[in-house]
Amino acid sequence: MFFKHALLPALFLMASCAPQESEPVTDASVRLPAVKGNPGAAYFTLHGGKAGRTLVSVASPDAGRAEMHDMTMKDGMMMMTPITTVSIPKDAEVQFAPGGKHVMLFDLKAGLKAGDTIALSFTFQDGQTSQITATAEAPGGGDPHGH
Repeated sequence: MFFKHALLPALFLMASCAPQESEPVTDASVRLPAVKGNPGAAYFTLHGGKAGRTLVSVASPDAGRAEMHDMTMKDGMMMMTPITTVSIPKDAEVQFAPGGKHVMLFDLKAGLKAGDTIALSFTFQDGQTSQITATAEAPGGGDPHGH
């Protein structure tokens, strides 16, 4: 009888010790546009987790629309190309950062300033979603001295 009563709490304890799946998205920030009316840019880190995943869309209630892009060098010129999906391999990370992959946020909500928060919603191919809050940064990277 003791065994039956001890087993259930032990199972709960073991479940709480099981490794947790990592958050699919971390370290989000949004660089605000230098010119009012221009798009902002969202940067973040995607995590593949234990099985890998594929990002299929990003949205924000603080923007009219969001588009994923990648910057590449071609014939000595930087080119920005839209991308529709991003695959993140198992146990790997993909960075969305200046000069590379990023999300353009068009028609940002009026009045946003550095330090404000911007909601971002990520949808993955398997139907998983992740909502995170990004910190708004001043144009030019958030450094008030431009360094």
